Amino acid sequence: MEKVFRENQKSAMDAFEKLEKVGEGTYGKVYRAREKATGKIVALKKTRLHEDDEGVPSTTLREVSLLRMLSRDPHVVRLLDVKQGQNKDGKTILYLVFEYMDTDLKKFIRSFRQTGETVPPKTIKILMYQLCKGVAFCHGHGVLHRDLKPHNLLMDRKTMMLKIADLGLARAVTVPLKKYTHEILTLWYRAPEVLLGATHYSTPVDIWSVGCIFAELVTNQALFPGDSELQQLLHIFRLLGTPNEEVWPGVSKLMNWHEYPQWSPKSLATVVPNLDSNGLDLLWKMLQYEPSKRISAKTAMEHPYFEDLDKSYL
Repeated sequence: MEKVFRENQKSAMDAFEKLEKVGEGTYGKVYRAREKATGKIVALKKTRLHEDDEGVPSTTLREVSLLRMLSRDPHVVRLLDVKQGQNKDGKTILYLVFEYMDTDLKKFIRSFRQTGETVPPKTIKILMYQLCKGVAFCHGHGVLHRDLKPHNLLMDRKTMMLKIADLGLARAVTVPLKKYTHEILTLWYRAPEVLLGATHYSTPVDIWSVGCIFAELVTNQALFPGDSELQQLLHIFRLLGTPNEEVWPGVSKLMNWHEYPQWSPKSLATVVPNLDSNGLDLLWKMLQYEPSKRISAKTAMEHPYFEDLDKSYL
């Protein structure tokens, strides 16, 4: 792995021609770029490093090799190469070279919202199955995403292929450069245990996000569009009922727990009316308060909701 970095000391900019900036996340800029040698279009993610005396930290090497390993899965965006460079201040910069995808789920949903149409039920099923499959693969390798949202689910509109992006980057590869608009640091898909300050959390945090994304695909609207941590919790409580020790043992011991207004749970069918009963059952299993009761991604793939799907090509 060390060798990879040494061989790539040549500036990444020698090998690529930047075509346009396509995004700016918490962790750096993303460009659509052309590889000069092959003409291939790629996504170039420029990230700053945690600096230590040795140059590239071992955590970064581990993280990159983990990303490489995960990107073997067809539903994780493929990391093609890693190049190292330096900025004007002599700080180390990593350029992560990913395959380029032409859109993401956020733009896809928005295109339907703008025309007043809904995403066809069959398309929702195809996308959701791929999402569950990609998440199951990551979880099977002990990796949490922690920030699943439509914006970082990349898509190919022609084939309806879906791939998870921004995996693991939130942990070791980079330091947040600055806070961007709240939309980028959105709370809408964040699990209640994280909002309530749980320090030990696991794979169910991603399943909660998957449930929120599922509902949004059906309605074209975010399920819980809070603009602060408190608002976010209240959105959740209004729909699912205010949790207590009975439905979620240990909830009142969580760091951010307070006395909240008391709401009774509503039926999910009231907010996701055009989802069939199997879909509603799967959604309900993803939005359980107690993390250990939430369905796993692997079990979700076996749910009756996906029964009539031809999975051979997904």
